[in-house]
Amino acid sequence: MAVYAVLEPPARPDGQPADPVRVRFVRDGFSWGAFLFGPLWMIRHRMWLVLVCWGLVMVGFGIAHTALGVPGGARLAVAVLIALLVGLESATLRRWTLLRGGWREAGIVVADDLETAEQRYFARRADAAADLDRAWSDAPAPRLRPAGRGVLGLFPLPGAGR
Repeated sequence: MAVYAVLEPPARPDGQPADPVRVRFVRDGFSWGAFLFGPLWMIRHRMWLVLVCWGLVMVGFGIAHTALGVPGGARLAVAVLIALLVGLESATLRRWTLLRGGWREAGIVVADDLETAEQRYFARRADAAADLDRAWSDAPAPRLRPAGRGVLGLFPLPGAGR
């Protein structure tokens, strides 16, 4: 079973709800694409800040390796370890990038595949909307207190009994 983080896009400027087609399901776990093709994977997912940070880290290690005279095998090992870290943290990097862009986390779904995760999420979302509608329609009318008596918020009204 895979775990998917569900992220919804930011609300539209005209106040309309976000388009459900744009909801993103980010699978938690190792990404072979991020491990093998790190910079291309970052470009594909429009992770510009992550790409810049990755580039700075690689340049920094390159300068440090040259200054210290590190042999080629150790340089390769460091590059593979950085690629492994990117592969392991790929889902976290995608979620972080989307959250920085104004997206919001809408939940977690556990499913065998992406299609099942989508079905579970949207079914649960529809059920929650129906429950909310039912709760509003079944709610009793509010009972108002007579003026001049009782408490307004946390403060008693002037002249009211304690």
